[in-house]
Parts: sequence; C-alpha cells; structure tokens
Amino acid sequence: MTIHELLVPELEEEANITETFLQALPADKFAWKPHEKSMTMGQLANHILELFDWIPITMNQDEFQLADYQPSQLDTLQALIDQLHALLPIALAAVRKDDAVYQEMWTLKNHDTVMMQMPRYNMLRSGVMNQVPHHRAQLGVYLRLLDVPVPASYGPSADMQ
Repeated sequence: MTIHELLVPELEEEANITETFLQALPADKFAWKPHEKSMTMGQLANHILELFDWIPITMNQDEFQLADYQPSQLDTLQALIDQLHALLPIALAAVRKDDAVYQEMWTLKNHDTVMMQMPRYNMLRSGVMNQVPHHRAQLGVYLRLLDVPVPASYGPSADMQ
C-alpha cells in the first residue's frame, strides 16, 4: 500500500469530523475567546481550515515563506464550510504522489531564517495533518465553555451519548 493510499481516507475522515465541528459553531460567537492569549473562535476555525490549504503547499512546493503568510479571515459559518469543501479536493489531489516525493526535504522559512527542514512526509504529518485534530480539540473546549454540545470525533462525545 502506498503512502497516499493510507492518507486519503484519513484526510477525508478528518474533513468530515471538522465539518461537524464547524456546523456546531454559534454564529454570534466568532469573536469570543476563552482567554486573552487565545485565538477567537473565528480565528481558530479559520486556522483549522488553513491546515487543509497547507497540504498542497507542503506537497507541491519545496519551501514555504512564512513572511508572506496571511491568515484566513472568513467570518461566516457558511463561508467556512464552503472553504472546507473547496479545499478538500485540492488537498486530496496533492497527497496523491509517489512515495519518493514524501522523502524529499521540505523547508519552512521566515525571510532568510530556516525555521524547519524535514522530509515532506514528516512535515505533512506533524506540521499539518496532526494539527487538525489538535486545534479541533481546542475548538471543542471553546464549545464546552459556551455550553454548546461538542460533536463526536473518533467516537461519541459526552454530549452525543
């Protein structure tokens, strides 16, 4: 089995779970945050979606210039869901590469400073795909603090039982 044959169903599952979390967001709470150091709910939801956009960046570019990065600022629930639906097929196409591509070095830079350099597979897993459930779990905490039922992730949540 190839690497992409393993990643495609995982990525599809993560997108489906992410959509259920986005659908749970209260539209009037996008500016809410649990702590002054935290992102707002809208910023966190946008960041989760950006990770789906970083998949083709990781797979189709040899490096990414952080200095050029502009965070996503979608401000409606429908815009977030539409963006997820637009990004998923692009991300799925991007991971459909030969295994040899996953071994190539990938670099994250901030101007001339190399911040990270590792094989593309490692960046895709640790720097991108593993960040989706991490930040989605943060979003689950936001929902819990707002007394909004938390959707199921990899099994039922306490609110779904």
